[in-house]
Amino acid sequence: MTLVRQVATTAIILFARFITAVRGVWQGSEPTFRQRIYFANHTSHGDFILIWTVLPNQLRQMTRPVAGSDYWLKSRVRRFIGCDVFNAVLIDRGQESRKQAPVDIMTEALDTGASLIIFPEGTRNQTDEPLLPFRSGLYHLSKARPGVELVPVWIDNLNRVMPKGEFIPVPLICSVTFGAPMHVGETEDKNDFLARARSALISLSSKSTALST
Repeated sequence: MTLVRQVATTAIILFARFITAVRGVWQGSEPTFRQRIYFANHTSHGDFILIWTVLPNQLRQMTRPVAGSDYWLKSRVRRFIGCDVFNAVLIDRGQESRKQAPVDIMTEALDTGASLIIFPEGTRNQTDEPLLPFRSGLYHLSKARPGVELVPVWIDNLNRVMPKGEFIPVPLICSVTFGAPMHVGETEDKNDFLARARSALISLSSKSTALST
C-alpha cells in the first residue's frame, strides 16, 4: 500500500469513528481470520465504510465491499477511494451494458481469498420497512461457494447520520452488529433461504436497538 493510500485509509477510519463513534458488536460470531460474506442492510453510501472500519486491521485488508461502478467511477476522487483505498468489487448495475454477471464477478473475488461485503437489497432502503426484499444474488453466490461463511450484519443509525441528499454528516452514535454465521442448505430452496437470511438480519436490528437503549 502506497503512502497516499495509507494516509487516505487512516483518515477515512478516523473520520468515520469521529462522526459516528461506531462500535462493532459481535453476537454469535467472532472477528476471526476466516473468509466470509458479510451481508448487511443498506441505507447509505457509507454503509460498507462502517463495517470496514470496525473490522480488525487483518480482516479489513482481506475484505472487499461490493459496490456499483456507476457511483464509484463517477469521478477521480471516488475512483481512488473505491478502487485504491477500499479495493471494491465494482458491479455494473445496468443489465444492458454489463459484460459479466455480478455473481461471476463476486465469485472470482472470493476465489482470490477475499471476504466480501454485500447488500442483498440491491439498493438503498428509503422506506419505513426495516428491509427491502432480498434479491437472488446472495443465494446464487452461496450456492457457488457453499464453504464460505455468511455473516449477517446490522448497521444502526447511519441513515440519520447521512440522510439522502445531504453532504454534511450529522454526528450520531452508530453500531455495527455481527450475527451468527450461516450457510445455504444443500437442497434449500432459493425463497426459503432468502427468507431465512432476511429473518436473521432483521433479528439483529432488534438486538441492536436493545443495546442502544
